[in-house]
Amino acid sequence: MATHAYLGEYIGVRPSSDFNLAEIVEGGLPLSTLGLLRERGLSAAEVGELVISPRTLKHRRTRGEALSQEETDRAVRVARMVSLACEVFGDAEKALLWLRMPDDRLAGRAPMTLLQTDSGGRLVESMLWALDEGVYT
Repeated sequence: MATHAYLGEYIGVRPSSDFNLAEIVEGGLPLSTLGLLRERGLSAAEVGELVISPRTLKHRRTRGEALSQEETDRAVRVARMVSLACEVFGDAEKALLWLRMPDDRLAGRAPMTLLQTDSGGRLVESMLWALDEGVYT
C-alpha cells in the first residue's frame, strides 16, 4: 500500500526509503509539486488550505523559492493520504469523493480537512487502513 513509488507520482520525486523521504522533506520540494497535486485531483482551494496559502505561494514564486520544510511536510502528508485512498478504493475519483465527504466519526468533518496536521493525517490513515482491512466502524 502507498509505496514510495506511488508517492513519487504525487510529489515528483521517488523516495528510495523512509530516511530518503525525510531528507527530501528537510530539503524542501519545488513549487512544481503543487501542480502534480492539482493534476491528481486536488483543487486550488485544497492546496491552499492544506499546503500553502495563495499569498505565500505568490511570494515564493516571485522569489523563485521552493516549499519550506513545513510546507513540504504538509504536501507529502496530503500526497501520501490521497495515494493511499486511491489504492484502497482502486479509483482516484472514489478516493477523492471519500476524502471530501463529511463523516460522522469526524464530527461531520471531511477526512481531507484533517490533513492539515500530523495527528489528523494519522487518523485519516488509520481509517483508510481499517477500510482496506474490511473494518467499517
